[in-house]
This record gives sequence, structure tokens and C-alpha cells, in this order.
Amino acid sequence: MFGSQVPSVPVTAIDDETYLLDVREDDEWAAGHAPGAHHVPMMELPARLAEVPTDRDVAVICRSGGRSAQVVGYLLGNGWEQVRNADGGMRQWAAVGRPVVTGDGQPGQVI
Repeated sequence: MFGSQVPSVPVTAIDDETYLLDVREDDEWAAGHAPGAHHVPMMELPARLAEVPTDRDVAVICRSGGRSAQVVGYLLGNGWEQVRNADGGMRQWAAVGRPVVTGDGQPGQVI
């Protein structure tokens, strides 16, 4: 529903220079996330906007792409220009073999 309305990026094209913003809930993040991702749950974002850079590429990710698409739309409406939705979310991230870790660096899972 949202995917065609917001700019997106394949998870395979997200590199170390991209600010990866994970907007999933705390339990989802704890179960497994991308190394180097920054965690700001979707509902906390309005109060934490200053944490999201405006001067570099930002990719927003959730479990499958719905919440992150909403966040991309919100950021675009609030002045961000270099922001994209991660196609397929963490499910796609894991499916293509990208690493998923827990807070202590151990292998994680997408829930």
C-alpha cells in the first residue's frame, strides 16, 4: 500500500555509509537487528527527530516495510530529502543473507 508512494531502496543497496534507522518495537530490536543500525521505535520518532541526520542518506527499516514507509513519508514531510524505505524490511534483509545480530553481537532473528 505505501511502497509505491514513498522512495525506496533494495536492502542489498544499503551500505555502511547509509544511516540505517530501525523503527521496530523494543522486543523486535532485541531479537535481532542489522549491525550498525540505529533504533528509534516508530512512536518515539517525533520526540527524537534530532537523532536522524539530514545531511546523509537515511534508510528506514521495520519488519516488512509498512511502518518504515509511514516513517519515510513523515520524514519527507518534515524536511528530510535523502530518506528511503528499505524494500521488504528486516525479513528481506535476512532473506538475502545480510547479518542479523542481538545486542551482544550474537546471531539474532527477525520476529
